[in-house]
Amino acid sequence: MKNIVVLVSGGGTNLQALIDAEKRGDIKNGKITCVISSKADAYALERAKNAGIDSVVLERKAYADSKAYSEAILAELQKQNAELVVLAGFMTILDECVTKAYPYRIINVHPALIPSFCGEGFYGLKVHKAALDYGVKISGATVHFVNEKADAGAIILQGTVDVQNGDTPETLQRRIMENVEWKLLPKAVSLFCEDRITIRGGKAYIE
Repeated sequence: MKNIVVLVSGGGTNLQALIDAEKRGDIKNGKITCVISSKADAYALERAKNAGIDSVVLERKAYADSKAYSEAILAELQKQNAELVVLAGFMTILDECVTKAYPYRIINVHPALIPSFCGEGFYGLKVHKAALDYGVKISGATVHFVNEKADAGAIILQGTVDVQNGDTPETLQRRIMENVEWKLLPKAVSLFCEDRITIRGGKAYIE
């Protein structure tokens, strides 16, 4: 049974999807053992409490820079014996000291079809606004491993939704969360915990 540590910053809807999937038995050979939040008032902490999951607050603003904060995160991950780290709406880009300590063991979900609308500056509603401004006909989400570059790690799973006439960033965000993110993130976590993801040539293959 692999120890899963989830990093959060906000409402925690993706965390809730993981909690619900674990309760249903959809996450095989893995258990969420700790939630780490970058904000003390994140509602995700309430979700963790309601599910009986331990939580730790490491506030980003309490640290001088990204490296100092990342070192604190790394120390907590090691303390928690994390075997898989999941970024679920975690709004801080981690320094390479974390990604190098956990190669192909950190998973993130990005609300677009990488390599479109991704990288530094593309987060939250900004991603969906950019997609709508471009006039794409489909959008979706990508579950990928995290490496030293923003949104550049090996892709694990992708899913799509149709863009509808009259969509706003908010309506598109909701459709992608409900139909893609909340389904694919738990699926990818389970695949990892079942040792069904293989890396070859920097790409992820599901066995």
